Amino acid sequence: MKLELPEIIYGSSNPAESKKIGQLLKEGKIRKILPKAYTSNFDEKDAAIVRKHLFMLVNRHYPHCLISHRTAIEYTPSPESNIYLTSTQNRVVKWPGVTLKFTKGAKKIENDNPLFKDLCVSSLERALLENLSSSRTIGGESRTVTEEVIEEKLLIYLNKSGEKGLNELRDKTKAIASRLRMKKEFEKLNKKISAILSTKPSRLLKSPIAMAQAFGEPYDPERVNLFHKLAGVLRTSVFETRPENASNLARFKTFAFFEGYFSNYIEGTTFDVSEAAEIIFENKIIRNRYGDSHDVKGTYEICSDKKTIKQTASNGKEFIELLQSRHAVILRGRPDKEPGLFKEKPNRAGNTWFVSPAQVKGTLKAGFDTLSSISSPLGRAIYMMFLVSEVHPFNDGNGRVGRIMMNSELVNSGEQRILIPTVYREDYVGALRKLTRQREPESFIRMLDRIHKYSKWLQPNNYESMLSQLQKSNAFEEPENEKLEWE
Repeated sequence: MKLELPEIIYGSSNPAESKKIGQLLKEGKIRKILPKAYTSNFDEKDAAIVRKHLFMLVNRHYPHCLISHRTAIEYTPSPESNIYLTSTQNRVVKWPGVTLKFTKGAKKIENDNPLFKDLCVSSLERALLENLSSSRTIGGESRTVTEEVIEEKLLIYLNKSGEKGLNELRDKTKAIASRLRMKKEFEKLNKKISAILSTKPSRLLKSPIAMAQAFGEPYDPERVNLFHKLAGVLRTSVFETRPENASNLARFKTFAFFEGYFSNYIEGTTFDVSEAAEIIFENKIIRNRYGDSHDVKGTYEICSDKKTIKQTASNGKEFIELLQSRHAVILRGRPDKEPGLFKEKPNRAGNTWFVSPAQVKGTLKAGFDTLSSISSPLGRAIYMMFLVSEVHPFNDGNGRVGRIMMNSELVNSGEQRILIPTVYREDYVGALRKLTRQREPESFIRMLDRIHKYSKWLQPNNYESMLSQLQKSNAFEEPENEKLEWE
C-alpha cells in the first residue's frame, strides 16, 4: 500500500519521529522547505507551497506573536509579499515567496482573535487603531492600509450593524486604545466615525464611499468592488462581433416577442407561448391573470420599440430615470409592486441579501460610473445586466428590467440582442449566483457570450419560422429535461 504523506511535515524533538523524517528525506520522499518544515510536494515551487500553508507555518514557527496592522485587515500577503506581525522585537524573516516583518509592540490581549491555539490576529478594534498609527514607507510599502480602506471598513460595519453597532465599536475601541496607549489613533478613528454618521465635517473623510455616506447618498462598497472586478475582466475580454439579425421592423418585433416571452417565463410568469401570442397580437387578457398578462404586454412594449430600447444613459442620473421609467411600463398592471419606485424594504434571494434601500441610488450611480471603462458592446451589456441584478433596486421585476438594460447596450451598438430561453435558465442563474457569491466573473461572461452566439443563430423571419427554430433547439424545455442545442 502506497504511503500517503501530508503536504507539510514538521520537525520533531521526539527521537523516533525525527528518525522517520530523516529516513523519508534520505529516500527522497520529502524535501526541506523551511527550518524544521518539510514537504512531500515536488510539483509546486516553494513559494506556492509556503503561501498555501502560510498562517499554519507562522503558527508553528512563531506561535506567540500577533498577526497585526494591515495583515489583520487583509488576511493575505501585501502587494509586496509581506506579512506584518507584532512581537517582542523588531526583525525580518525571509521565507520563499513571503517576508515576515515583526514590529516590537504590546502583547496579545483577550480581545484579540485566536487563529489557531496559540497564534492570534488583532481584533477589528485593535487593527483599526494599528492601521491609523504613524508608519514609514519602507521598500515602497507601509505596514498600514490607507485611510480610505479604514473608512470603507467602518462603512461596511455600519451597513451590517447600524448606527448602534458602529457606536458600540467606537466604545470598545476607546477602551482598547486606553489599554494600549493609542489615544492619538483613537482620536483619528473617532473623528472618522463622527463624520460618517454626519455629526462632524465630512472633509475629514478621504474615501469616496465614506464621503457619499456623509453627504446622504451612500453606496455598498462590497458591491462596488465586485463591479470593479467584473469590469476589469470585461475590459481585457475579446468578443466576437455579431451584428443584429433584425434587418427590418417586422423581424425586430418577432425577436422582441420571444425575447419578452422568455424574460417573463424565467421569472415565473409562465404562459404557453400561444397564450402569450394572444396577449400580444390579439390584445387579450388571460382569465384570472390580469397582472401576469400586463407583465407580458409591458415587456413587449419596450422590447419591440426600437427607438425606446435603443436609448441608453449618459450619466448616473439618466441611468436611474431610465431604469425607473422602464420598470413602470413593465409592472404598470401591478400597482401593489410600486411600478417605477425603488424598494423601501430589503430584499433577498435565498441567503443572499441585495443592496439595502438606503444605498440603492448611490450604488447604481457608482456602478454606472464604471461602465464607461468598458468599450465592447457585449462587455457593456454583460456588465449592465449584472449591475441591475446585483443591486436589485425594485420589489419585483429586477430580472426583466436588467435584461432590457442589457439589450439596450447591444441595440444601441447595432449588435444582436440576447434571448435567454427556458432550457438555459439553470446556466443563467447558476453563473449569476457564482459571480454574486464567489466573486468569479469568468463563468458569467462565458455563459452570456454563449447565449449571445445562440441568439445570433436565430432567424426572426416570422413568428412561425422562429418558433420552429426555438422548438428544434429545445428552447421551451425545462433545463432538467433537455439541453440547449443548435447548429
